Amino acid sequence: MDDTADDDTGLARRLATGDRAALAIAFDRFAPTLTRYAWAIAGSKQDVEELVQDTFLTLWQKADSVQLPTGELLPWLLVVCRDHARNLARRSAEHAGDELPEELAAPAGPSEGADELRWVRDEIAALPEADRLICELCLVRGYSYAEAAQLLGVGSVTQRVSRSRRRLRKAVTHDEH
Repeated sequence: MDDTADDDTGLARRLATGDRAALAIAFDRFAPTLTRYAWAIAGSKQDVEELVQDTFLTLWQKADSVQLPTGELLPWLLVVCRDHARNLARRSAEHAGDELPEELAAPAGPSEGADELRWVRDEIAALPEADRLICELCLVRGYSYAEAAQLLGVGSVTQRVSRSRRRLRKAVTHDEH
């Protein structure tokens, strides 16, 4: 191993060749700083862990195209972490309106709640097949859009989920149940 293998440029070159040991070195070297940075921009421990994990995943996936104008990897990682935090905040804001209003919350008894909200399941069941599967995966089971698209082999999951949400929201606000 040459002397430059330990500097960030050498580390980036090793990552670009798929060297898993280089990823471990990068993690050991930068995870503490990224974690502190993520704490400054995220609201929960779960978000911090997700940001750090997503940042290293991006490093691994894009290692062959990483440009280091200063020869240092940390600035690149901080920008990636910040971008992931913005995306996380955007997704959180989009889903903030997805919660049921208090007046529609399920009553204390589990069977009562299931009976009263059965019509929501009926609305989901009435969706076209692909939309129904996407809705069940993303909205009911909690899969990400990318995971649902990969599992079902479809594109435009975001548009399909938005369309299904509008339909369900309309059913919730204009129902006669």
